[in-house]
Amino acid sequence: MNIGVDAAALAMSSAVVASTKDVNSVYWNPAGLANLEDHQVALMHANYFANIAQYDYIGYASPIDDRSAWGISLIRFGVDDILNTTELIDSQGNIDYNRISLFSTADYGFTFSYARKLPVPGFQYGVNAKVIRRIIGKFANSWGFGFDLGLQFEKNDWHFGLMLRDITTTYNVWNIDEKEYKKISDAIPGENQDLPESTEITLPKAQLGIAKKFIIRYDYSILVATNMNMRFERTKDIISSNFVSIDPALGLEFGYTNLVFLRAGVGNFQNVTQLDNSEKVGFQPNIGLGFKYKGIQIDYALTDLGNQSVALYSNIFSLKVDLGVFRK
Repeated sequence: MNIGVDAAALAMSSAVVASTKDVNSVYWNPAGLANLEDHQVALMHANYFANIAQYDYIGYASPIDDRSAWGISLIRFGVDDILNTTELIDSQGNIDYNRISLFSTADYGFTFSYARKLPVPGFQYGVNAKVIRRIIGKFANSWGFGFDLGLQFEKNDWHFGLMLRDITTTYNVWNIDEKEYKKISDAIPGENQDLPESTEITLPKAQLGIAKKFIIRYDYSILVATNMNMRFERTKDIISSNFVSIDPALGLEFGYTNLVFLRAGVGNFQNVTQLDNSEKVGFQPNIGLGFKYKGIQIDYALTDLGNQSVALYSNIFSLKVDLGVFRK
């Protein structure tokens, strides 16, 4: 749930908390759903770790009335066809390759979102209810639950956004198959003898965003957006303390007649420890392209251009469709 969705947003280094206002708001800031004018659906696919892991997303959102909207989304991040060699060698020490099986490990995130405009002009809020499902073959699985709260405010064409993730702290409770786990613990003497913790806790995080779109000679537009991503713990973020760690991000979008878009962003500023134990600042640059025609938008993002951070680059594609176009 930390990776993000929508190639357009990822090309801008995820600096969209203040400006998001479509179906993808179910992830970035549910308050943005209140701006929906019609039904929308979104799809995204990305490969990670040299195509070993697959990351997929589908979202749907619809207005309820002129002041409120709702949406749902599903995210899957998984690695499939992993070789299970825990039974490769039998109790007599014989190797039997027929005893190798395949399994998958995957995380699922299901989100239900609701947004509404407040009586105060320019203010709107949104909430997410999340269900997290994690599966590691037959070895273990877990269920988790959590909530997000989002706010947006607009004044004089300036957009402000606040996204509070996992505000109640998200808990995942694991169910570990002791019979299957014993095969792992017996594989290497002295290793993996104790069962892992059965409870996983995700601490709250906050994202504060500001954005403004400038129109140049009617046909051209420039969207400038920034995020301050905050975690309430000490991390390797460029700004870090015992109370809060802050990772800034900046995104730009150049548009032509609301048809063609060129995007760029930089974020994930981290203090990276080198081999000689010195530290340098690493960052993640991203670029992307987008095309929109009659309610159908296709976007592409290349993340971590030039490998300036510890993250690996990825090619990301996404599709967004205004379903109202099919009724015309």
